[in-house]
Amino acid sequence: MAGLSALRLALVVILAFALVCGRARAEGPACSQPLDVCAGQMKGAFPLIAGGVPVAVITDAADWPGVLRAAGNLTTDLSELARGEAAAGEFVVIAGTLGRSAVIDRLAAEGRLDVSAIEGVWEGYVQAVVDAPSEGVSRALVIAGADKRGTIYGIYDLSERAGVSPWKWWADVPVPHRPELSVIAGSRADWPRVKYRGIFINDEKPALYGWVNHHYGGFKSGFYERVFELILRNKGNYLWPAMWGESIYDDDPLSGPLADEMGVLVGKSHHEPMGRAHVEWARYGEGRWDYTLNDEVLRGFWRDGIERMKDWETIVTLGMRGDGDEAMTEGTAIALLERIVADQREIIRDVTGKPASEQPSIWALYKEVQDYYDQGMQVPDDITLLFADDNWGNIRRLPKPGSERPGGYGVYYHFDYVGGPRNYKWLNTNQIERVWEQMNLAWEFGARQIWIVNVGDIKPMEFPISFFLDQAWNPEAMPRERMSGYTEVWAAQQFPAEHAGEIAQITDLYTKYASRRKHELVDPETFSVVNFDEFRRVTAELEALAARADAVRAKLPAEYDDAYVQLVWFSVLATTNLYQLYEAAALNRLYAAQGRAPDARAQAERAEAFYARDAELTRIYHEDVADGKWVHMMSQTHIGYTYWQQPEEQVMPAVERPDIPAKSAAGVAIEGDTRGLRLGKKGAALPLSDVFEQQARWIDVFSTGEEPVTVRVSAREDWIQVAEGKRSVSGSERIEVRIDWEKVPEGRHTGELRVRSRWWNSLKIAVPVYKPRGWEAARGYPLASGFVAIDAAAASRRSDGPQASWSVIPNLGRTGDGITLVPGTAPEFEPGNDAAPHLEYDLHLFEAKPVTVEVELAPTLDFKGDGGMRFALSLGGSEPVIVNVHTQLTPADWSESHWEATVAKNSHHHTVTFPDVAAGAQTLTLWVIDAPLVFQKLVVSQADVPESYLGPPVSAPR
Repeated sequence: MAGLSALRLALVVILAFALVCGRARAEGPACSQPLDVCAGQMKGAFPLIAGGVPVAVITDAADWPGVLRAAGNLTTDLSELARGEAAAGEFVVIAGTLGRSAVIDRLAAEGRLDVSAIEGVWEGYVQAVVDAPSEGVSRALVIAGADKRGTIYGIYDLSERAGVSPWKWWADVPVPHRPELSVIAGSRADWPRVKYRGIFINDEKPALYGWVNHHYGGFKSGFYERVFELILRNKGNYLWPAMWGESIYDDDPLSGPLADEMGVLVGKSHHEPMGRAHVEWARYGEGRWDYTLNDEVLRGFWRDGIERMKDWETIVTLGMRGDGDEAMTEGTAIALLERIVADQREIIRDVTGKPASEQPSIWALYKEVQDYYDQGMQVPDDITLLFADDNWGNIRRLPKPGSERPGGYGVYYHFDYVGGPRNYKWLNTNQIERVWEQMNLAWEFGARQIWIVNVGDIKPMEFPISFFLDQAWNPEAMPRERMSGYTEVWAAQQFPAEHAGEIAQITDLYTKYASRRKHELVDPETFSVVNFDEFRRVTAELEALAARADAVRAKLPAEYDDAYVQLVWFSVLATTNLYQLYEAAALNRLYAAQGRAPDARAQAERAEAFYARDAELTRIYHEDVADGKWVHMMSQTHIGYTYWQQPEEQVMPAVERPDIPAKSAAGVAIEGDTRGLRLGKKGAALPLSDVFEQQARWIDVFSTGEEPVTVRVSAREDWIQVAEGKRSVSGSERIEVRIDWEKVPEGRHTGELRVRSRWWNSLKIAVPVYKPRGWEAARGYPLASGFVAIDAAAASRRSDGPQASWSVIPNLGRTGDGITLVPGTAPEFEPGNDAAPHLEYDLHLFEAKPVTVEVELAPTLDFKGDGGMRFALSLGGSEPVIVNVHTQLTPADWSESHWEATVAKNSHHHTVTFPDVAAGAQTLTLWVIDAPLVFQKLVVSQADVPESYLGPPVSAPR
């Protein structure tokens, strides 16, 4: 917020506080600010509900129908809170729109209602407690809107702050019992900062499609009425409707007028120009979807679209892509597209009788269309340029800071996608930390006219939808600090406050784990089963989370169970089960290759059980939750992908079922080695352990057949701690190997484990250890084992710059946090200049060998269009080595396949090698040249790093 005036800063702080209070339930701790809704009756406050009786809600019949509808919903909400009907009395709520409500206009004219903060402000509203507003009323809570939606938002804001979740219908969140509610006297005003804020229903088959047809017989007005209300309760105003074979206007003529009445602007997606759904061309079009060959027919088709919606408030999508969401032509036909846009605007002028500049319109720079923009295509300034992400949450382009045009700029973002490298449609995998980081950059760089997000089936994206629309309402009131506490505030809105903290922790950890790799991209090969115990660790994290989710479910009042299953429990349990399935399949394949037939068969059976459990979890969601209300909603296939498109049916991962011989031999498997070792062989060695990490290693002793095997385990050195002695093993037994570091002499040593069945038949396993001389004096991050992993945020020292400072984004890392410079619009910095922002990491090297540093960053694209974003590394005062995140690779490497690997892994990785490095204490310095980069992890190595998905576990500094 550098550069804000004191007044503006104070306003931002007040609004942030008000928004936090607004997301809390009425019994929350904040009950001191004007218009706070409080449990009980506060002295001097307005009695919203008293003795179980809510006040009446009064409107003017001449007001907008959408306002009257929202006021009716407020009456219902208050009655549900009170568990009683409203009664006429001396206290009332008066809701109305300036210019449409006689009482509101009178109060404003008399100076008894201060509307100066919202006059002429888009969608602004004021709430105020007014004494004796009219005859027979001693006091009123007045809600006045600058326009139709301003009043509607003021109404729903009161409902939400009283304790009614915007998700009460869509997620079956109970309305709590509030027999006594009061509102602190005073006045407050609010309004949105992003003008158009909305969602895109997309990729809606089979889940939402099946549900809608079951309940509504198709995507009809009854369904959209629920969607419109949901958007308005979340203070959005914009919808791109379902479009996989559907047309909101053509499928039900009531849907368009209903949207306009309720106050939601219905637009069309990036490839549906002029108000026509894609499917309508298949229904009514003639000839080819090709403007060079069929322009007259296409103009008529588009004219019909504008005729149909000319009297409604809407946003018109301009331009043209190919039929079926494809590129229109090979290359960029700029002149052709400029002619298309000009002809479309001429149609708008002819049909509406107004200048085209008065009709809000967008040009969506999606996929190849951005090439037209980058190559200089000109469109009138009143058209909003809608930039897009890459379908995976990485914004592709933003305007230059300070760039202004009457139509402004916007962003089309994704929580769901159909396309390469793979669809992701099943469960929410979106971290609000990532959404905040990208959309905060959008705000800082000036994309402030439209924010719209692809939400797939709406469910199960409830949580990120709430966050996206809340951030869009006022990005300046959503600083990093508020974002970090958002999950708990949101959880307290859906569930009893005493459980909100635990539910928030579960939700944040779930999205962290799920965002590491989309569910549809996980398979038995994703995580290592031999290095760093990786697959077991990531699955164990989810298993622990599932246990916590179960425990909370058991403690929640029964009426919250349906909501909890939808919003929390199902995603956690289903994800955990999916990882258990793939881990079992991975172990099955490993064990089969190692000759561990009994273990391989056991893992195959586990995999089958988890596969069956997946179907049972889906059944629970469809049949048990809310008495079957959400049947079909979890029918999205997610197991059995072979390429980008979804499988038609679930397909269990292939497993092997080797025959189990009657007789058995003893075998050993060891950490870091995929082989199944037999006694009498040579060449086995555990990974190196060092005194700093003090790693616990493991070996598996197994039988190859039905009979148990008898073996003896022993250690040659007294500093090797292992459960020694004779043991009978049926199947397999994992044996932990630890080191007593007090007994290990300084230096490098190799101990020995022996597994034997007879004195002449044994396997010797080397146990290498390292306890460097003078090890106790080492500080920072020692490289005793040849490599060390560092959480980027855990720098030994941080240095801010004169125009930017470091900010940790909690949770925004695959294993830890993220750290970035704010603001993202900070100027370029010169690496090596001590005044430039940098991070320092103290290292200790025990050998004079080359050092390789791998830097892991959150994925990012060159959204500034300046030739790539850069950082630099220096070691021990060396000249900084500059890394361009986007152009360092050769053109052949920076290809579609590289992008697919990057988004699949949800991280960028770049390496720098320093060839001549002396042993001893060294300082690694990370310099930022371009501010918007988010650093997550560093791996510093002088030896080969074992392969794994997440890399080595991070170390704590000394």
